[in-house]
Amino acid sequence: MDTSVLIVDDDPAVGELLSRYLTPRGYAVKMIHDGSALSGELAVERPSLVVLDVMMPGLDGLNTLADLRRTGDDIPVIIVTARDSVQDRVAGLEGGADDYIVKPFEPRELMARIDSVLRRDVSAPLPVMPPSSETGDVFTFGRFRFDSLSRRLFSDGTPQTLRESELALLNVFVRHPYRVMGREYLHHLLRGESLHFRDRGFDVPIWRLRRLIEDDPSNPRHLQTVRGKGYVFVPNIETA
Repeated sequence: MDTSVLIVDDDPAVGELLSRYLTPRGYAVKMIHDGSALSGELAVERPSLVVLDVMMPGLDGLNTLADLRRTGDDIPVIIVTARDSVQDRVAGLEGGADDYIVKPFEPRELMARIDSVLRRDVSAPLPVMPPSSETGDVFTFGRFRFDSLSRRLFSDGTPQTLRESELALLNVFVRHPYRVMGREYLHHLLRGESLHFRDRGFDVPIWRLRRLIEDDPSNPRHLQTVRGKGYVFVPNIETA
């Protein structure tokens, strides 16, 4: 079993259901019932991914996630939220979750999200494409400078922390400025033909990248949405 999943949920029935579904499909599943026990568990055994329920007595999922990220631990985490808890979803993503799933959910949906997150975070080489608007492998836009060879982004000279998915997306966009790029094209470019295309599969990585490069992620200027077509990267806002 190459993929191990740690479920953090105070409801034993959830762990039993997911274990029955995931184990025959090649996943090793373990469950703990208390968010405060997560850091200790990770010190003993590192799973591939953590599925973290938000609503738990004692230390809830959001505070558990915050404690985890505060220590610098970047293990992939999918949070499980209530049906109408939009605030929990936003707080979870802002707190460092890699994805979220809403209750009630089908186990196969969770399995698809697990696979997507793990493929998204794997340390793969950035796509190699010829530079367009700038020479070499260093690109500037707004207050940012992106060095694709060293895989580093700087904001006014200060290095920024990027996940693999954000690095890969940014590398594509800076090399194709002012060009509308559809979701399916991005999917095949970054993930290949082996992973099934999901229309909303780039929502979280795009949202995360906007949080890094936009002054107002809800009103993006560098990474804009073209309704019904995809996204366009605008390095020079003033002259676009």
